[in-house]
Parts: sequence; structure tokens; C-alpha cells
Amino acid sequence: MSLYEHIFLARQDLTAQQVETLVEQYKTVIESNGGKVAKIEPWGIKALAYRIRKNRKAHFTLLNIDAPPAAVAEVERLQRINEDVLRSLTIRVEELEEGPSVVLQKRDRDDRRDREGGGFERGGGRFDRGDRGDRGDRGDRGPRRDSIRDDADNHDSEEN
Repeated sequence: MSLYEHIFLARQDLTAQQVETLVEQYKTVIESNGGKVAKIEPWGIKALAYRIRKNRKAHFTLLNIDAPPAAVAEVERLQRINEDVLRSLTIRVEELEEGPSVVLQKRDRDDRRDREGGGFERGGGRFDRGDRGDRGDRGDRGPRRDSIRDDADNHDSEEN
């Protein structure tokens, strides 16, 4: 049997329970065709890079699959028919990833950074250094042009 990572995007207006129902449906199809689902990771609702069928967000779900190619082909066929599934991607891999995927690891890192006091609200962000970037010190620039004109106008009125 082959190893696959399969990701599918479901419409954003589905509830989490409806997405779980879809996952269970695809899991039973894989198991009935002689395969097994090693890991299921719901990544939650994420913004899409561009609109797909008038949707700007979608439920992302990762399935790690150990199954024959016919089982994966059947799942892909069912997803093309289903109106709730916007996109899917199946990649054959040499070995399945153990532990949380990179997407979930990134989410954990972001949560940890928020708790440790990083970010804009609490200081510690990249813009809190107080420097002006690479522009350097601009030094004394002299008076502004409009203030020079105002001084000249005032000077002319004083002479008359």
C-alpha cells in the first residue's frame, strides 16, 4: 500500500460537525477499500488566497492515508461530486509525518509568542526599537518652506 497526505477544503458556512461528518464518510470509504487513515488534523477555518466559488475562507483538513491507489481515487471522485468540498490535493509521500504537522506547529508557536509578551500591544515587537529604520538621523533640516513664506509676508507688511 502507498502512503498519502490528503488535504481538502470545505466551504466556510459548514459547521465543524458537518466537516467531521465529511471526514468520517471519506474515512469509511478508505477503510472499505482496504486502507486506513493514520491521522486526521482539522486545521480550522483559514483565509483563501483568492475566492473559490464565491468563498473567501474554508475549513482545511489534513488526512494521512495508508491505502491502495484505488481507495484514494474513490475519495477524490466523491470530493469532486460533493458541492461542499472546494478543493482537494493528494500527495504521495515516502513516509507519514509523526506528531503534529507544520501548520499546527506554527499555530503553537504563534500562541506561545502571544503569551510571552511579543507583538504590538505589549511591546517587544519589531517596531518598538525606537529607531527610524535605515533612514538614519536626518539632522537639523532648517525651517519649512511655508514658514519661510509666512515670515517674508510678515516682513513685507512691517516695512509698509
